[in-house]
Amino acid sequence: MPNSTLLIKNGQIINRGVISFGDIFIKNDRIEKIASTIDIVADTVIDATGKWVIPGIIDDQVHFREPGSTDVEDLESGFMEMPNTMPSALTQELLQDKYDIAYRSAYSNYSFFMGASNENIEDVLKTNPQSVCGVKVFMGSSTGNMLVDNEKVLNNIFSNVDMLIATHCEDEATIRANMAAFQEKYGDNLNAIHHPLIRNMEGCLISSTLASTLAKKHNTRLHILHISTAEEIALFTNKIPLAEKRITSEACVHHMYFTADDYSRLGNKIKCNP
Repeated sequence: MPNSTLLIKNGQIINRGVISFGDIFIKNDRIEKIASTIDIVADTVIDATGKWVIPGIIDDQVHFREPGSTDVEDLESGFMEMPNTMPSALTQELLQDKYDIAYRSAYSNYSFFMGASNENIEDVLKTNPQSVCGVKVFMGSSTGNMLVDNEKVLNNIFSNVDMLIATHCEDEATIRANMAAFQEKYGDNLNAIHHPLIRNMEGCLISSTLASTLAKKHNTRLHILHISTAEEIALFTNKIPLAEKRITSEACVHHMYFTADDYSRLGNKIKCNP
């Protein structure tokens, strides 16, 4: 619509780490003005009283799935990468295959993670830090055969890798023990409401604590993906300027909308690890 205008009133505006109360005036999809009060006649007015107004968010859990699952996502249309494709990027050759595919088909800038497992430490250590996003470590099992739960291997990775290490933090021993207990109790009657109890808060916290401890020990650049519990937040600090941080984390868009309580209502529609 030409010359369309939108006025958002009385919102809690979140921008660059600061929350302010006020109005936002938008014209032709561009922000024209932000102020405590804006008195302008607009085509559409939204009352945001009691609500947050936040910048656009990229959901980085929507991954490239090429090769192997291009029905889900591919390098032509996607914008984020994880190495648990089919086959997983666990060798330098398979990693290069993905760069070759992207060279032929990607429209946007691209880079890839080298995948780690309990068995491919030699390939991981061959990785050129200038050629990848970093090394991805699944400390709990998820999609693909990329589990790294051997502490000797983890210590080797954290002590020798001179680039970003991105981790999926769930403690595999905790998950397996919980699964065995729930299977014994419920048998074939397990359903979605049991998922956050099996892959529980304790498992996340144990794994995130281990990752941050190893990173501090070896001064490794660590990024913990998709933090999903309040207890894990205590592992991080905002007292250090972002440019100086060696350990960072993130949450996902869906973590802002759903909790474990929503499994009883939405079931497998919101099933996610962690």
